[in-house]
Amino acid sequence: MAEEFVPALRQRRAQIDAALEAAGTPAALADVKRDIIALFKQVDGAIGELTTLKDEIKALVDRFKAREAETHTATAPAFDTVRPVVQADHIGASTFIEKGWSLISLGDYDGAIKTLSKALSLSPGEVQAQSLLGWAQMLREDYDDALGTFQQVLTREPANSLARINLGYICLKKKIFGEAIEHLSKAIRMANDKKATLYANYYLGLVYLQREMYEDAENFFRKTLELGPNLIEAYYELGRAQWFAGAREAATATWQAGFAANKFNPWGKKCRDVLAAVEAGGAPPPPG
Repeated sequence: MAEEFVPALRQRRAQIDAALEAAGTPAALADVKRDIIALFKQVDGAIGELTTLKDEIKALVDRFKAREAETHTATAPAFDTVRPVVQADHIGASTFIEKGWSLISLGDYDGAIKTLSKALSLSPGEVQAQSLLGWAQMLREDYDDALGTFQQVLTREPANSLARINLGYICLKKKIFGEAIEHLSKAIRMANDKKATLYANYYLGLVYLQREMYEDAENFFRKTLELGPNLIEAYYELGRAQWFAGAREAATATWQAGFAANKFNPWGKKCRDVLAAVEAGGAPPPPG
């Protein structure tokens, strides 16, 4: 759209500019004034329409994510960070940081990585850009790259709990359990970010579940639900920990509670599905 629309407007602006240069009478200047006003109104109207369209596209993205979540139940930390507050700078890095944030929100991780890498080339070591780059890499499942990026963030900001739980999640995915426990336990001890503390408990539950240490896993999942009753995946995983620990009645009660807590959540539906499976004589997916 812009490829056709904007050049035409620029051409019209150039024509008016030439007419302004050539105008030698009050009547000619009056004609130029009318043309300027008309062009301004046209551009202003287009901006309004494009802004509305942009908002509609964002709503479309939200609907897509909801549908995608019905078939993909990833356990990565939800990217719901506040839009970065950046100061305009003479080298332009702030523009790329804001654009990178928007691209992650839209799910365009490739575009975000490219944009945020540009920001870092303009302003090396910029922590916001590095943090967002790590998010994009992690969500694209480039775990080795994300690991290095978040380590750089923690070098500059050791108290950055969100970076630390992201590192814990990455170590969990790479099955580096010792480092995962270290990062997640430290995030809990720092207790300086509620979201980080919530996910740290949840991921520690997953670590111990994969290690078949079911009592520890159950304790962390219960703590997760105390901190965040709406994190429905914790019901599902708590039920698995109970099931494989031999507490099968407790497991079914947990899954029933998870489904009742949010029947429309993808994890609520997984609780319903695993209930149906065990009632038919099956079992939940094994740890790991």
